[in-house]
Amino acid sequence: MAEAITKPALERHGLDEEQLRWMLRNMLLQRTLDNRGFQLNRQGKIPFATGSEGHEGIHAGSALAFARGRDVLVPYYRDIGLCIGIGMEPLQVLLAMFARAADISGGRQFPNHFTGRAIGLMSISSIIAAHLPHAVGAAYAMKLRGESGRAVLASFGDGATSEGEWHESMNFAAVHALPIVFLCENNEWAISTPRDRQMKVRDVVEKADGYGMRGEIVDGSDPIAVYGVMNGALERARSGGGPTLVEAKCYRFLSHTTDDDDRTYRTREEIERHRHLDPVPRFERVLVEAGVITSDDVSAMKREILAHVNDVTDRAEALPYPLASDLYTNVYEGTHEPWL
Repeated sequence: MAEAITKPALERHGLDEEQLRWMLRNMLLQRTLDNRGFQLNRQGKIPFATGSEGHEGIHAGSALAFARGRDVLVPYYRDIGLCIGIGMEPLQVLLAMFARAADISGGRQFPNHFTGRAIGLMSISSIIAAHLPHAVGAAYAMKLRGESGRAVLASFGDGATSEGEWHESMNFAAVHALPIVFLCENNEWAISTPRDRQMKVRDVVEKADGYGMRGEIVDGSDPIAVYGVMNGALERARSGGGPTLVEAKCYRFLSHTTDDDDRTYRTREEIERHRHLDPVPRFERVLVEAGVITSDDVSAMKREILAHVNDVTDRAEALPYPLASDLYTNVYEGTHEPWL
């Protein structure tokens, strides 16, 4: 009799099969939306797009650790998967890309600069690290109100850790033991600046020691590992254990944005050397080998996602732009007329 084939053990951190499949779907959806943004830009239909290829594992794992209805997310512009993971609809992603009037920000924001009060998604600033004092302020408000069971999740790239606002936010959060988790998505490039040209330390997490803050490092290409670390850090923050700096290591496979030509500072060969870290095919293989999902199911999931993204793309593109007369609305409280 042939021996039974045993499937490889999978460290789940308490996640069931439905949650693991949700992670994969989130990762596939965000990559499809990313690709759509670059395609639309090259077609001349939108002026600008930002990609997150390589960050998908961080977003899926962190989104699953986020407590919907209680926590607050203060993301940065590369967090499309994290935003849809906490409840933002893909249609909103496309409305922002096309700058349509139906966009939640009225077509005023850059793509990937999302907001959504109903789901706990705080608006961000394009200025690197400028959103972090806002995140700390939200965490401080939670503490002043005596709220428990809530936390703020603030994310940023490694380049933000070289900004003054980052250091001020870290210090204030540590001194006041605020319920916040700082998530550094270290993709090795601050636009065109590599890590070794912007900081002496090898790992960003080493900076936590300077503020008396707990620091943890995790493989950002492994969404289950990310979930384990982020779930622990957020639970600690919610229960009064203070802030944590989490460094999730990944690699940015695309240009900084569609306005960037990354061939001026790195070679195609360097990118290919990092392809084994690509979290999407890597996680797909893990789940198939563990028997959580079949290859046929993955193919069907990809077809369903592409059809959905095609549909919301067409719907968003067909909607009108904001009226010119809306330019002066939602600028100041109350009524305001232009000076000229």
